[in-house]
Amino acid sequence: MDTDFSLEALEKIVGKYETEWSERKGKQDLLLEQLHEVEKDWQLYQEEKELLDQVRILFQKASDYARQQAKAQLELLVTRALQMVFGPAFSFVIELSEAGKNPSAEFFVVTDWDGMQVKNKPQDSRGGGIVDIISLALRIALITTIQPRVEGPLILDEPGKHVSKDYVVPMVQFLQLISQTYGRQIILVTHNSDLTESADQVYEVRLNGGKSELVLLTSP
Repeated sequence: MDTDFSLEALEKIVGKYETEWSERKGKQDLLLEQLHEVEKDWQLYQEEKELLDQVRILFQKASDYARQQAKAQLELLVTRALQMVFGPAFSFVIELSEAGKNPSAEFFVVTDWDGMQVKNKPQDSRGGGIVDIISLALRIALITTIQPRVEGPLILDEPGKHVSKDYVVPMVQFLQLISQTYGRQIILVTHNSDLTESADQVYEVRLNGGKSELVLLTSP
């Protein structure tokens, strides 16, 4: 009896461990299957991440290229304005830099005096006239180069307000060139008679009985 009892007890113990092993084996197989799925998902994630990184790099390059294109166009137009108004010794330079992840730009006027180049901030270059012309040219450049194209006339309020009388005529010639080049009408709001004399049409705003009215002074 003792032997039978011992064999019976041993069989129960063995059976118990076999059942437990089988359960653990099933859990192990399930975990291995889940691990395999996770590894597949991870591989797909890595491939997608690599693709997104490549797309991001392409976007960054395109953005850098676009910034460089805009920089070149702005420098060209503003330099042309400075040289038409003040002479060939002047040029306009934009320096791009990265502040963290945000691109920033600084503006400089470069003057060539007897073969020596002097670089200054616009506000430090010959007073307000330089700043006026740069501001005028930048506004025109942004309006004329932005895509999609913004239609309609260019409306300029008191352009070249601080430009001395000696440089008003070449400033007007620059505006006429812009009008012809980009096919845009330019409307000036000004008190400067030198500007009105060069206009194709001149209207005067008069106050009559508390109301403003337009009076045509000259026309082609």
